[in-house]
Amino acid sequence: MLKIKAENKSRWELVSLGEVLLRFDCGEDRIHTANNFRVFDGGGEYNVARNLAKVFRQKTAIVTALADNALGRLAENLIWQGGVDAGEIIWREHDGSGANTRNGLYFIERGFGLRAPASSFDRANTAVSQLKSGDVDWKRIFGREKARWFHTGGIFVGLSETTFDVALEAVKAARENGAIVSYDLNYRDSLWKNKGGKEAANKINRKLLPFADVVFGVPDYAPKFANFDVEAFSQASRRLQNEFPNLQVVTTTLREVKSASLHNLSAAAFSGGEVFKAKDYFDVQIFDRVGSGDAYASGFIYGLLHGENTQYALECGTAHAALSMTTPGDNSMSKLSEIEALIRGGDSNVIR
Repeated sequence: MLKIKAENKSRWELVSLGEVLLRFDCGEDRIHTANNFRVFDGGGEYNVARNLAKVFRQKTAIVTALADNALGRLAENLIWQGGVDAGEIIWREHDGSGANTRNGLYFIERGFGLRAPASSFDRANTAVSQLKSGDVDWKRIFGREKARWFHTGGIFVGLSETTFDVALEAVKAARENGAIVSYDLNYRDSLWKNKGGKEAANKINRKLLPFADVVFGVPDYAPKFANFDVEAFSQASRRLQNEFPNLQVVTTTLREVKSASLHNLSAAAFSGGEVFKAKDYFDVQIFDRVGSGDAYASGFIYGLLHGENTQYALECGTAHAALSMTTPGDNSMSKLSEIEALIRGGDSNVIR
């Protein structure tokens, strides 16, 4: 069982370390033909803190860096709207042109039917990618403020050569002060294709996994929705725990993409020597799939933070991921009551 700090002694339930991006969504259009874009906040590790705050009403904070210009302040405003504490943002002077320090942007088209979603990133030289060891007072965050849970992952460490050092400093401080550490093995080819690809990403991730209690994703294991192999998942999880003895929970989503508009979804977890599996969601109609993995992570973490068993955490995460794909943006627009209704077997009839 995870030993989580007492709630009443902590300023935050969870602190995330990651990049906050401005997402420009062209709706039903395609990026190269669009005339209008709607702006959302997004970013892998940040989405977990945002969902926990907005959907699950938890006290969360984001540790990041932003260039101090209008776009940076727009991102800050969206963070506030999401209920996340923005007080740990490190502000960097903007150079006027963005040649040296800027804020990350990305543009997305959602996809439909046979046409897959597509995105275009503009995130070079961002303020957060320039974070270095010593920039953040982790002893205050995990010592004096007693944050209960710390979350980061492979997207953040892939931003630059120095972000790994920041993450390493953070996970060490978290463990020293008794916070639970979760790590998402998220891989983005756009970040790693010129830096050694997936092999290089796995090498970096393995330097951080010794400090993790919970990991999202399983290296060298391809999760399958159809014909889920309990034994194969168990063996892959055991190998990971043998390599990293501090790991207590290994979990992953199970997804079958039938088309851009239709997915099958489930999830599995390995904890205490036992495999747990969520119920299957067949033919989930997709409005926007981006961020559904982060929605899963936030629901799963919520369950564990509140002392629920692994099966509840698994069901909560999976139901939340399914619901998150029915609305636009990186982040969920669901309510906890809707998630729990879906777990109980609720349908899509009109609620009166």
